[in-house]
Amino acid sequence: MHSFSADQANSPHTTRIHLALTSFADEVCGTAARLIVYVVTLALLVIGGIYLWDQLPDATAMEPSVQNSWNLALRSSPAFAISKSDSQDKAEAYQIFRHPGGGRRDVFRWSAADKKPIAELELYRPGGELNRSGPAIAEIAARMDPGGMREREAAGVIDSKFGAVTLLRLVGGADNSRSCLGFIKRIDEPNFRISGWSCQGDNPVARRAAISCMLNRLILLTAGNDPKLAELFAHAELRRSDCAPATVPALSTDWVTGAENPRLRGAL
Repeated sequence: MHSFSADQANSPHTTRIHLALTSFADEVCGTAARLIVYVVTLALLVIGGIYLWDQLPDATAMEPSVQNSWNLALRSSPAFAISKSDSQDKAEAYQIFRHPGGGRRDVFRWSAADKKPIAELELYRPGGELNRSGPAIAEIAARMDPGGMREREAAGVIDSKFGAVTLLRLVGGADNSRSCLGFIKRIDEPNFRISGWSCQGDNPVARRAAISCMLNRLILLTAGNDPKLAELFAHAELRRSDCAPATVPALSTDWVTGAENPRLRGAL
């Protein structure tokens, strides 16, 4: 004869309760496992986000150096030349620099007999790196006086086969009348910039004439795939004049193009 407790334990109702409790326990364990996985995944995402945030300043700090990375292009062919009126007058160096953004700089440099730099001419065709640095005038001043902090001021304009060219000079030297002159000419179509500096000449008139002569003797060897550049030089040749000896002219009535610095224009 079976006892009452044994019949109760073996009843179908008890079995269903046991299965329900087992199923509930399995569900709780499954939910807990999924919750743990979710929390761990969320924690990993947070850790990864913190790591990337910590790396962001380094990436920002590296960006300017990448944007300013000009490389000497040893295999590029010269695109410009300076026609020589004197066999003793030759460029000390002609270098070509390229930028990953697509820009190209052709640079002429001249030196005196004592190897001291006396002039520089840069032909710049911008690419995507156009905003790589500060204003062009500040860049020219830095090339004229590396490491210097002198103020720059306008020094009038000169005429050339490319049109009017803006001049500047550094102030604060011992003798401004003998200071070197910087120059810049921006051309919108095509996107092209001519700039540089020169210390050639014994007086302001001679230095201005030397820059004008340098630009008038600049010729294009190849325009590559830029027909607008070829058109620019073709039209410029129609305006080309000979390099006449620099003499002190009569007092100019045009204070902008006069040999002396136009003080009324103020500092640049």
